[in-house]
Amino acid sequence: MTPSQPRHGNRSFREFLDSEASGGIILMGAAVLALIVANSPLGQSYVHILHAYIGPLSLQHWINDALMAVFFLMVGLEIKREMTDGQLSTWPRRILPGVAAVGGMAVPALIYVALNIHDPSALRGWAIPSATDIAFALGVLSLLGPRVPASLKVFLAALAIIDDLGAVVVIAIFYTSDLSVIDLLGAAIVFGALLMMNRKGVRSLVPYAILGAVLWILVYRSGVHATLAGVLLALTIPIVRTPGKPEATPAESPLHALEHMLHKPVAFIVVPIFGFANAGVSFAGVDASVLLAPLTLGVAAGLFFGKLIGVFGAVVVLVKTGIVDLPAQASWRQVLGVSILCGIGFTMSLFIGLLAFDDPGVQDRVKIGILLGSFVSGIIGYMILRSAKREPRRVTP
Repeated sequence: MTPSQPRHGNRSFREFLDSEASGGIILMGAAVLALIVANSPLGQSYVHILHAYIGPLSLQHWINDALMAVFFLMVGLEIKREMTDGQLSTWPRRILPGVAAVGGMAVPALIYVALNIHDPSALRGWAIPSATDIAFALGVLSLLGPRVPASLKVFLAALAIIDDLGAVVVIAIFYTSDLSVIDLLGAAIVFGALLMMNRKGVRSLVPYAILGAVLWILVYRSGVHATLAGVLLALTIPIVRTPGKPEATPAESPLHALEHMLHKPVAFIVVPIFGFANAGVSFAGVDASVLLAPLTLGVAAGLFFGKLIGVFGAVVVLVKTGIVDLPAQASWRQVLGVSILCGIGFTMSLFIGLLAFDDPGVQDRVKIGILLGSFVSGIIGYMILRSAKREPRRVTP
């Protein structure tokens, strides 16, 4: 058997889990508040304020293009740290969450495509149900307390981090249009300068922040979605370890320092603001025809059934073939529950949906599908995990 479980002594990772779980609960509140406001007498004001211009961009664009760049910076930092210095730093640790993440991205997309195959315009949204919202999912897990073993929380977090990496690649390749070669060239030069600073051992975060702002402007002007500048910047932030010490600390590593600095603002401010600004959808006029529309069903079914089949199916195959073990002290019922929780696709799914479609009516159907699929996944996943018993030791099927 190849060990599939990482060590659990990483303090920064525990802090990450704690902040994401708490942030997920706040995100739930922000989403509910947005739905209440959008379906109240304040609904028109809500839409008007979001579309009001502040300088060159509307408030919603400032949130989705600029503020979310900070979220993607955080995503990039997490990916780099986990791949270099954390829970995904070796191939044995990557196998279970990695294969599960691939299955959890591919199957939802296939379900969406199957339900929308006769509508070429709707096919642009194929990636919407492929994403897992780590904050929301960990928020649900946190409600269960010690009923869920720490190994499953680590598995879910690692899977979601790899899922985020896949989403970043998908956005970069499939949701980019009208490219400006000059701005792309400028962005490449700035990115090269950032890499050079990394190689020269520059540890101060100030020059990275200045060039990062320039990079964001150039990427925004280039036609590539501006939030990807956050990921590119994250890849250039130095990660430093003291010889003889197994893990870096914020005091010595710029990457760890920046990640520590951003954790709470992203979890408690950036993501909830995005959720509030984008989850609000009016249910006026929504009937069975909207709920049963192929696009809405494709998103909802992709999230619930796609994640269930893709994630749980991958775990079953890997464990039954003897490649890995189940997460420590986890039962099959608990793995099933966590697989269903992966169908909570709120933040990244909303983001991809906004990139895929410009029509507000279509965006509303996407939002309804996301809310429906995420709600069902959250409730059923929670109920299964609440009824499951924790295993005293690792088990095999």
